[in-house]
Amino acid sequence: MRRKTTRSKPIIRRKPRKKTAFFSGKLLRYSIIGFFVLLFLGVGYHYRDGFLYYLGFKSYKLRYEQAEAKRISDVRNYQVLENHKGKAIGLDVSEYQGEIDWTLVKNIENNYPLEFVLIRATAGNDREDIQFRKNWLAAKKRKMIRGAYHYYRPNENSLEQARIFIKTVQLQKGDLPPVLDIEKLPKEQSLDSLKKGLKRWLKAVEAHYKVKPIIYTGEKYYDDFLKEDFSEYLFWIANYNFYREKIGEDWLFWQFTEKASVSGIKGNVDVNIFNGDVEQLRFITIE
Repeated sequence: MRRKTTRSKPIIRRKPRKKTAFFSGKLLRYSIIGFFVLLFLGVGYHYRDGFLYYLGFKSYKLRYEQAEAKRISDVRNYQVLENHKGKAIGLDVSEYQGEIDWTLVKNIENNYPLEFVLIRATAGNDREDIQFRKNWLAAKKRKMIRGAYHYYRPNENSLEQARIFIKTVQLQKGDLPPVLDIEKLPKEQSLDSLKKGLKRWLKAVEAHYKVKPIIYTGEKYYDDFLKEDFSEYLFWIANYNFYREKIGEDWLFWQFTEKASVSGIKGNVDVNIFNGDVEQLRFITIE
């Protein structure tokens, strides 16, 4: 008879637990970060007056640079106005100028009377400028020659854009012809489609008011895209460059600055020169 052999269980020896060090790796990192934070706060507090002086200096420097740029712009504006003595000077405004105190809108540089104003009426196919009606009535009361313009959005239906302008603007005797403002290229259509849309707007507006509209755009946009295909229209051109000192011979209006200061208007405003005197300007208004 065989004896049963019993296998003894292997003895498992557990390793003794290491005592947790007071400064474990994670705790050490937090302690170092905390030390530097306290050091930074302490240094900042100690030198608080110096930091405030430095920040104030930087702020002053920024204000100085902005003021210097404004002075340079003012010098250029004055020179352009001097080069165009005898020509009619005017503004163009929109809701971006906020509420205007029209009783104070009289001249620019305290020397050149403001004879006309072009006012944004609509934008795209659904947007009326929130200040248009106030500005439109106030300009009439102020006895300035007034005109209304539409900001054209290339990717929206041109006839719908014409309809909202016609619905919003009631032109009267003595007002300037309607203006189409085109500044951007389309993202969702070809250049040919853009030109067709512009012509549809122009034709629809001309049919309603019985007068050919004016086109506003930048000089490069005019040269590159509009000059040839829209040669039967008169143009209002924007160019703020210092090299441009006189109005183009074939321009009706020149928007020569966007950084003018005028009493009654907060912030900067655009100023324009008409390529003729006040009597010639009245000659192109609606009869």
